[in-house]
Amino acid sequence: MQSLTKTVGIAALILAPISGMAGSQPETNNNAEQQWHQGILKGYQSLAAEAGDLSAAAADYCSAPEQASRDALEQAWLNAFLAWQRVRYVDFGPVESDNLAWQFQFWPDPKNLIARKASYLLDSEAPVSSEVITESGVAVQGFPMLEYLLYDEALNASNNALPAEKTCGLLRAVAGHIEANGKQLRDQWQAFREHYLATEQYRDTSIRAGMAALEILEDRRLAQPMGLRGNGKRSVYAADAWRSGSSLRTIEATIHGLEQSFLPGLTRLLKESDQPELGPRIENQFKDVLEHFPELHRPMAELLSNDDAFSLLQGFYVDVSQLTTLINDQAAVELGVIRGFNSSDGD
Repeated sequence: MQSLTKTVGIAALILAPISGMAGSQPETNNNAEQQWHQGILKGYQSLAAEAGDLSAAAADYCSAPEQASRDALEQAWLNAFLAWQRVRYVDFGPVESDNLAWQFQFWPDPKNLIARKASYLLDSEAPVSSEVITESGVAVQGFPMLEYLLYDEALNASNNALPAEKTCGLLRAVAGHIEANGKQLRDQWQAFREHYLATEQYRDTSIRAGMAALEILEDRRLAQPMGLRGNGKRSVYAADAWRSGSSLRTIEATIHGLEQSFLPGLTRLLKESDQPELGPRIENQFKDVLEHFPELHRPMAELLSNDDAFSLLQGFYVDVSQLTTLINDQAAVELGVIRGFNSSDGD
């Protein structure tokens, strides 16, 4: 009897750590998911607030179209657009409803559909209203349409240049649409919390969102304009936000967004993995990537046309590639996350 008791006791000691480990993984996952949800919520709250300021700035400018109100409008557009870039990587949850991501940013636009849609609306006799914007499709509804109205050279040299009445109507309607979508996304994400935390698959879904964002950033937002993909020719038109010259600022904002709301949850998971050293390595690589700014706060056209400037862009690209490798090929593998099929085939 004593021998049996001793055997049971030894078995209990052996099984105790295993049981403890089994219980700790769900807790670690849940803690990471709580960090992700809260980080993304802060990003959506910022987007909603900046979109509200943008809508107000559009109304102010059209009421009193002076240089000061124009400057304030352009700054408000940039602030709101960068707020979107910081949460742009989130490709699941409420942002999937009604093509919300595409409503905020229609890109890429190889057929220049934004310009064509703007011309149609501005040249038609029908007034521009919120209903017209809702019915006109994603090419009309987001930040790139406002960028076109503010920065397109051909438009600004025409009779439709701001503050033309019809163009101001389009400006205000689109800004109002972005504001409404920003508030909707903020509120829906907050309501999504319980389902997000209770659904096991969102751990891997959240990691894949960061992976896909880095693939898109490296391959399509950098490599393609740089001529490292496709036909091998440098082309500013392959970049997003080329009209305003803010392509690199948007990339910086996306990296900041990943660092602020994606990285904390990822490093928490890695800390409990077999390779806890990966977390600090990834944190340091984020720092290396961001050290290229503010020197890269230049229009993409300038960086592509000047070989000395292009070398700065090449160094940045290498650091982004190393970050992508660390997360997509090492951290994801360590955490058992399989890259989704065609994960970079959309934006």
